[in-house]
Amino acid sequence: MKAIVYRKIGDPSVLELIERDVPVPGPGEVRIRIHASGINPTDWRGRSSTAWPMPYPEVTPHHDGGGVIDAVGLGVETFAPGDRVWVMMAGLGYNTGTAQEFTVVPASWVRPLAENASFDVGASLGIPALTAHRALTVAEDGPRRLAPNALDGRTVLVTGGAGAVGHAAIQLARWAGATLITTVSGPEKAALASAAGAHHVVNYREGDPAAEIRAVAKDGVDIIVDVAVAKNIDLDLATLKNGGTIAVYADDRPKVELDILQALQLNARFQFLLIFLDRERMAVAADDVTAAVRDGAMGVGEEHGLPVVRFPLAETAAAQLASQNGAVGKMIVDPTM
Repeated sequence: MKAIVYRKIGDPSVLELIERDVPVPGPGEVRIRIHASGINPTDWRGRSSTAWPMPYPEVTPHHDGGGVIDAVGLGVETFAPGDRVWVMMAGLGYNTGTAQEFTVVPASWVRPLAENASFDVGASLGIPALTAHRALTVAEDGPRRLAPNALDGRTVLVTGGAGAVGHAAIQLARWAGATLITTVSGPEKAALASAAGAHHVVNYREGDPAAEIRAVAKDGVDIIVDVAVAKNIDLDLATLKNGGTIAVYADDRPKVELDILQALQLNARFQFLLIFLDRERMAVAADDVTAAVRDGAMGVGEEHGLPVVRFPLAETAAAQLASQNGAVGKMIVDPTM
């Protein structure tokens, strides 16, 4: 079979296409024929940054994917060959990323993929959707699980609504009954956020974005899902409800300057997220995400607010470079092309 690997930290040129034997699933494992391999910033950061040590002498990248069960190991009763599935966290603890034709992972890292969902949807879940789920369930007085009506009566502000995590947060929060506000940088991204399901879209580069948000949420927003808290902190504190939560999952700056008195007066709760560190929460989130997919709430493609850009396996380097350079949409590597 064909697989992508890298043997040293570096730019996309370190990625190689190789031939290797088809792996055999062991006890508790499943083998998946990958139809779509999703790229996240974690993938190219791990490949390019010396701050992330090489976990194996030869790494097969990409944690997320969609495909079909090809074989099951001893003791696996939850899946059978032919089942459509999505996989999360491939490559963590196992050198079994999804940038290859077949991958073997523990059955616990796999969930059913509804017949009404494409493999592109399956490859777009994983890290973005699990992170979004965590962000939406960390409020002190909020639900720990997501389902229809779980967020009824709550207002959620998603910054960067055209990105992968923002897109997943909009879709999950809307499925759970929240009122959705999102901030974007321009008309193109506004159209994508609206297509994803945001009820209100605010261009943070124009007018008075805090006043626009407050016009929707007079008492402030309950939860802010923030991609760039250092840049957004003033807007966050200007629009947060007393006792509200700011869930931080990423940032492009290493430090944030915080008005502590303002945060104290708001009883603000900051929650920083790294979903990889809690396998139990990941499993619960995966179950809820699977239910949302089954309900048709997690579409991808331009009509659903997240354009898909597809590359053949041999062009994985170009796909990672596009993601690294900030291309809009979800970069998908298709090993069947």
